[in-house]
Order: sequence, then structure tokens, then C-alpha cells
Amino acid sequence: MNTGFVLMPCVVLADHLILTVSMPTRSSEKRTPIATERRPIELVQPILDATAIVSSLYIVKWVARGWIDDAAIILGLLAVVIFLILSRLTGLARTTDRGNANHEITAILITWMMTAMSLTVIGFATRYDAVFARSVMLAWAFLSPMFVALARMAVRIVQQSAIKRGYGVRRVAIAGFNTLGRQTAQNIESEPGLGFQLAGFFDDRNEDRPEQSISDQKDRAAEHSVSNRWRFDGNLAELVRRCRHGDIDTVMITLPMRAEDRIRYLLDQLSDSTVSVYIVPDFFVFELLHSRWTNLSGLPAVSVFENPLFGVDGAIKRVTDVTLAGFGLVIAAIPMTVIAVGIKLTSKGPIFFRQKRYGLDGQEILVWKFRSMRTSDNGSVVKQATKDDPRVTPLGRILRKTSLDELPQLFNVIEGSMSLVGPRPHASAHNEQYRTLIRGYMLRHKVKPGITGLAQVNGCRGETETIDKMEQRIEWDHQYIRRWSLWLDIKILLKTFAVVWKQETAY
Repeated sequence: MNTGFVLMPCVVLADHLILTVSMPTRSSEKRTPIATERRPIELVQPILDATAIVSSLYIVKWVARGWIDDAAIILGLLAVVIFLILSRLTGLARTTDRGNANHEITAILITWMMTAMSLTVIGFATRYDAVFARSVMLAWAFLSPMFVALARMAVRIVQQSAIKRGYGVRRVAIAGFNTLGRQTAQNIESEPGLGFQLAGFFDDRNEDRPEQSISDQKDRAAEHSVSNRWRFDGNLAELVRRCRHGDIDTVMITLPMRAEDRIRYLLDQLSDSTVSVYIVPDFFVFELLHSRWTNLSGLPAVSVFENPLFGVDGAIKRVTDVTLAGFGLVIAAIPMTVIAVGIKLTSKGPIFFRQKRYGLDGQEILVWKFRSMRTSDNGSVVKQATKDDPRVTPLGRILRKTSLDELPQLFNVIEGSMSLVGPRPHASAHNEQYRTLIRGYMLRHKVKPGITGLAQVNGCRGETETIDKMEQRIEWDHQYIRRWSLWLDIKILLKTFAVVWKQETAY
């Protein structure tokens, strides 16, 4: 099972979504809305972050001058407001991500860098930056993220210490000894901060094949591989008995969607107890491209195929694209001029070549490139470039090898038809060819195509003369959509510079 699909159980385990379970109702009856729980840490953490930022500024100012003025108070409060707003955009404020310390530290650094940049722009525009010495600002810029990280580390230590002493620990039983159940158990063990203590697995057994779980008969091999790690503790009737006896605090139901009768049985029986009941949706039966919870007036829905760049995320990516592309055009202006002159002097034809390709949602766009061939295929049949292709000009061979022929696509980014990072756009003719051969091929168009992408920095560059090579590229594209984050874009951009000079498959 792809670990990237563990999003849904993690969300449920982290109490991000509380499922209010009741007796089944008729479709005509009003359904109980699903509420989002407010955890105490969501109130405490912003206060600690704000305290860390202001305290670090006060310490720096006190060391520099020995006193705190009104300007420092205003600067500290402004920094806190900007940091808390940006923390929601970068994911730092999401308590469901607290299990991974490395991710949290990375998010702190990114959030603070964006905060510092925002303060710099505001200070420059208002000339407020002249009030503070550069040494003070630099010291604060280094000290503040350290204080925030230390404060969050202290919270982790306190939480883990409390859990070890039994405070706030909940005994959790899993109904469903299957793949999803074991993944749920793995998530519980990997995130001790959740305060869950695994109480065992419960499921009905097949009388003819007692070693196999009815809820997941296709998963027998995987079940044997972990039998020594997690044990089977009884059937569903035993689970109900232990819940009524008070031995279990919470039940996670990981039974598959097809087991509706047993889920209803559990809900009916557990309604005569005081245990908390959660349903971990079995979304792994689907090939999720990008999954997101949404709420339709109290009715929950989860996306299967979706664009990850909605709302604020899309705005952040667009601002980043325009800023970096504009900066790139300024830097590349002279090299692009030299290349344009070289193309004009070494071969007949136009300087630029605009090819029809598919963009966002499969809409046809025109992608800019420096002309690197003597011919310009742009019809219903487009032949891919191969090694020692006679169509490629001598200068074009250098441009394609170094990817300098892609520089004009910065104009596509500014225009909005492309992004700096995303699935590489294929010729329209190739899209029509492969969409009938590769399942899910067109899903790569759920985001804007990019100048570089996850597939390209992982070796999938150049000719795709076999279906297997194209399938591998499409899989990387799907992974990019599933895993998208601003930090992933930055890593791909940085890795592109290192990869492009070493690639031997670009013809």
C-alpha cells in the first residue's frame, strides 16, 4: 500500500474529524452534522509561538541597548500576526503534522523566512527599518526560529512525559484485522503524542480458514508477515463485551465498506457502552490522486481525483511562480539574447517554436521553446527526438542537452499557462496516443504543466520509446500531485540544477 495514502487514517487518528455515530436513520431524516474538534494544543501553541518571537526580540534589544522601546513592541506584534497567518498557509499550524519533528522544524524555518521577507518589504515601504540596527535585526532573525523550535520541543517533551505517566492515555481497540487496521496501528505507534495505547485487534474469523480475516481475505500473506508484531485478540462479540466491561476507551472501525452489516452491528452494540467510536474510511480501495475532506452543509465528502492547488495554496504557488519566473527572466535576458542570435545565424527558420500541448484540465496551450530542430512537428503526428537525431541542429543539440531550449517557457509561466514545477507537458499528439494506453494518464493534467517536475529530477527525461518508460513518468507525475507542497516545489527546483547537467538521455 502506498504510504502516501495514509492521509485519511492519520486525519481520523489525530481527531481532526470527529464522526458523530448514531443509530441508522432513513434518508429523509435530518442527518447529524460532522463537527471539527478544537484541541487544547491549537490554543496553546499560537500563544507559545508568539511568546517565543516577542521574547527573542526583547532579548536581542536588551543586549543591544538594555531597554525596550515602543518601536520594538510594534515590530514584535506585527511579526507575531504575520507568523501566525503564514503558519496556516505553510501547514505549521496543523496539529495533525506534529508527529514528525523534522517536518515541523522545516515548516518553522519556511514560515519564519516568509515572515522576515514580509517584514523587510513592509519596513522598506514605510522606512520603518531605519529605526533598528542591522545587527539587531540579523540577531533576531537567527534567534527567533530557534526560540519557536525550542518552545515546540518543550511541548513535545511535556506531552510525551504526561503520556508515559498515564495522563490522557486512551486504550484503543481496532475492529478489523486487515491492511487498513494494521496501518492504523502503525500510525498509532508512530505518533505517541496522540495519547493512544493499542488494546488489540478484533474481527470475525472464517470457520473454514481460521487463519484468514473475513474483512480482508485477499490480505492473508500480509497478515502472516506481521503476525508476530500484532496479535489477534478476539471476535467482534468479544470486543463488545470488553467495551461494556470498561476495558477499552476508544474503538477504531477499519472494516471495509462492503462490511456494512457488521459495522451496523458494532454501532448498535456499542451504543450500549460509553466508548468513543471512530470510523477509519477504507479509501484504499480507490486509486486516490489527491484526497481532501470537504463539508457539504454537514455532509462529509472526500475527493478521489482533485487539484491540490485550491484557494490559498493555489495563490501561493502562483505568486511564487510569477516572482521566480520574473527574476529568472532578468537573469537569463543576456543568455537568451545570445542564444536567439546564435539560432538565427546557424540555421534557417524562426528563433522560437511554439508547440501545441495540453495544459490545466486538458486545455490546449502553446508552449514556447527555442527552435532546436530543422523541422517543426506540430500536427497529429509528432516524432520524439532520438539519439543522433538528424533533425536536431548542432546548436540545438547543445540547447537540448542543457535544457536551455526550455528558457522561453518562463513566458508561459508569467502568462499563467504553465508553472515552474509540475508534470512536463507532452505534445498533443502524444497525449492522444498514450491516454488510451495508460490508465490515469489524463489525471496528470489536474495541475498546470511545469518547466521541470518530479519525474525529470528522478531520471525520467528524454525519449520514452516504450510504454514502461511513459508509465514510470506518469507515476512520478501522480506522486507529485498527491504530495504537493511549496517545499516540494523548492526541492525540485534546487535538484533540477544538479540533475540537468548530468542527464545523458536528453536528445
